[in-house]
Amino acid sequence: MKTHLGRRPFSAMELHTLYNGYIYGDFKVAREQAKHWHFWLPLIAYYSGAYSDEIGCLTLDDLSFEQNILCFNFHTHGKIKPRLVPVHKALISAGFNEYIDLIKSQNKQRLMFDLPAKTGRYSEKVRIWFSGEGERAGYLQKCAIPNIDQLGMKTAISSLRLNFEQQVRIYALQANSKGAFNYLMGFNEYQHDTFSDITLLNTVIQQIRIINSQLSWQRFITRESH
Repeated sequence: MKTHLGRRPFSAMELHTLYNGYIYGDFKVAREQAKHWHFWLPLIAYYSGAYSDEIGCLTLDDLSFEQNILCFNFHTHGKIKPRLVPVHKALISAGFNEYIDLIKSQNKQRLMFDLPAKTGRYSEKVRIWFSGEGERAGYLQKCAIPNIDQLGMKTAISSLRLNFEQQVRIYALQANSKGAFNYLMGFNEYQHDTFSDITLLNTVIQQIRIINSQLSWQRFITRESH
């Protein structure tokens, strides 16, 4: 696995904790300034393997039906290749289509329209919200998950890509397609620019484990303050 900067995937228990945290519950925390991207970005990261900058750059034009399958078109990261990643059914169940309707009704283009860029990058704002900075606690700390474990390994928003990689490696190899694995990860080992069998990609993606089947964007926007 291509780990970087001493990062590790989240454990199954940590994933359960993250996706059952206050963002995905019924109540806001004190002084919370809720944004739509707080709900959607960690979910899209887990189910697509995309970096937060890539997700921040997504526009409505980057959603397309390929062979009748709804896909994200990631193409804004300099170090990994453009790729189509089918939208996982868990995102649809959580209200993704209704969220897209909201974006259109507000004449927005970016899917994470309420995520501002900081120093020209979306990932910086995401990092601070997710991992904290200085005295400011992030979502991780509020879920009682440490940034660094006892072995000195870090967890961060990009750890979700490692969770994606773990699962896609297994399911792509079960489908006898190392090419699907390399393509979905955006690795240069896949030497072509396109992948012709979107149905195969979809078969791989839909096997990614659903971490909380009760997630609801409608529930998120109607949460009450304590």
